[in-house]
Amino acid sequence: MELSAQLTAILDSLPTRPGCYLMKNAAGKVIYVGKAINLRHRVRSYFHSSAQISPKTQQLVKKIVDIEWIVVDSELEALILEMNLIKKYRPHYNVRLKDDKRYPYIKVHWAEPFPKVTVTRQIQQDGSRYFGPYTSVWAVHQTLDVLRRIFPYLTCDRTITGEDERACLYYDIKLCNAPCIGAVDQQKYRQMIDDLCNFLMGRTEPIVSRLQAEMNLAAEELRFERAAALRDQIRAIDSVVERQKVISSDYVDSDVIAMARSNGEACVQVFFIRGGKLIGREYFLLEGTEASSDSNVLEEFIKQFYDQTPNVPEQVLLPQEVEEAHIIRQWLSQKRGDDCLEILVPRQGQQQELVQMATENAAETLASLKAQWEADRHRQTQALAELQEAFGMTEPPNRIECYDISNTQGTAAVGSMVVFERGTPQKKLYRHFNIRSVTGPDDFASMEEVLTRRLTRWQAAQQQAETPGKKPDPAFSRLPDLLIVDGGKGQLGRAVAVLEKFNLLGKMPVASLAKQNEELFLPGRPDPLRLPRQSQGLYLLQRIRDEAHRFAITSHRKQRTKEGLASRLDSVPGVGPHRRRLLLQHFGSIQDILDASIEELIAVPGITRNLAQSIKDNLV
Repeated sequence: MELSAQLTAILDSLPTRPGCYLMKNAAGKVIYVGKAINLRHRVRSYFHSSAQISPKTQQLVKKIVDIEWIVVDSELEALILEMNLIKKYRPHYNVRLKDDKRYPYIKVHWAEPFPKVTVTRQIQQDGSRYFGPYTSVWAVHQTLDVLRRIFPYLTCDRTITGEDERACLYYDIKLCNAPCIGAVDQQKYRQMIDDLCNFLMGRTEPIVSRLQAEMNLAAEELRFERAAALRDQIRAIDSVVERQKVISSDYVDSDVIAMARSNGEACVQVFFIRGGKLIGREYFLLEGTEASSDSNVLEEFIKQFYDQTPNVPEQVLLPQEVEEAHIIRQWLSQKRGDDCLEILVPRQGQQQELVQMATENAAETLASLKAQWEADRHRQTQALAELQEAFGMTEPPNRIECYDISNTQGTAAVGSMVVFERGTPQKKLYRHFNIRSVTGPDDFASMEEVLTRRLTRWQAAQQQAETPGKKPDPAFSRLPDLLIVDGGKGQLGRAVAVLEKFNLLGKMPVASLAKQNEELFLPGRPDPLRLPRQSQGLYLLQRIRDEAHRFAITSHRKQRTKEGLASRLDSVPGVGPHRRRLLLQHFGSIQDILDASIEELIAVPGITRNLAQSIKDNLV
């Protein structure tokens, strides 16, 4: 292919050292990230005719307008940098974990004197212990329900002194062991939380042995209530362990990784073997896998999965060799802090059977998901067809927008805009509007303001699209095929007035959906339109309306929190609008400011030690 002068100059100036390269398109967006031991040889190879066998590579190369590179000192540094860049830019042509930013973890707040156990989506270097990632928040909360019955950890916000007069209800129903009243001291509480961590890692035998010894001692000392509590705890652990499949008497902790692919979809299954038992399994979906080899997909999964996994086992079992096994092993050994890690491709025996079992599970999971996706697509197609007929449209409504208003007695009023395309939510196109022109609780006027601002943004987007170098907001650059407002005839009247003002009435269907009887009000029709109760079209409209309501409430709460925080900060002498904004950006909530130390407060620009103390004193 013929290269531009800019690309030719870049290729001629590439260094021969290790590093990462970022390929960009005409809009300046990173579309591919790679790494190389020799940047010059690797990057130039994309532009040789022999490299363009893959259609994916051909498409990539056609879109490359600019290339940046970062030089590092070693292949290991290049590997780590590449993972961070893929996580940051999520380039279209890289194999990447689907929705990897959303995976939840169980967090044990080990740095606290009396550690709590929570769910988080972000790992921080704060002295806590993390377990995961999990692919389902529901599964995490199920696990925590089980854990809390075995290890009754704290969930309240009390400052634990051991001198409180009364414990809360959770103590009475045996879901907390009440360190607040001194029912258990700090050492015993932390021992329980350590047992919880070991339980999550599959190390149950030492826990049970110690609890049995404690139970026997309590019985000998005639502390029968304590002995009975320990007995119940042991039984609860045993009931969970019994459901864990015994794999082997070989107690090497292992992760078994296998994959299934079908029509561009890739599903990876991971079995977690700890102490010879299968303690859990998770599946992960990958995107950007088209035209990539199985080995490459596995390789990219391993890097991205272990980049966000807090615990690395002694063994990783794979169905086939991966090209970068040696450097991945070096990196994982560094994460473990020892040189004991093995990456194996078993050819026979029990380990090979485990890999085969994981492969079969991956295939079954992918088949089940595809069947679910097909059913969802069928329901969405049916729903859109029903809405097309109900509204007398010539085409199914590909893009549906819905609007709702949320406020508390007229304060912190927020309007929401949610967008569904082909029957599915497009969250990147959601927008909220802080109401500016309305005083008091007037939802009708608020809806009129929101729709006016939305359509004004559409007009501006049309002008930007005609201006070179301007990129319009995709949320506003298109009009909906169907516009829904939450409410009755009053809300519909305001929507109609706005459409008339922009000369759009009649050019797109508009309706209001009243929740009480699930009735649709349309312009010019005295009677409401009632879709059949079992209609897929009605289900879809309800989903869209409920999503608009949820998004409006979420945005309203955030706005109300900010306003409450701002008003309280305004009362602190020496904190003006600029410092208030810096504190808001840095901490985000009153509680976080109260929890911050003086040293953490003075790390914010403009906050002196005296002012930090004043903030703490005034916000109590």
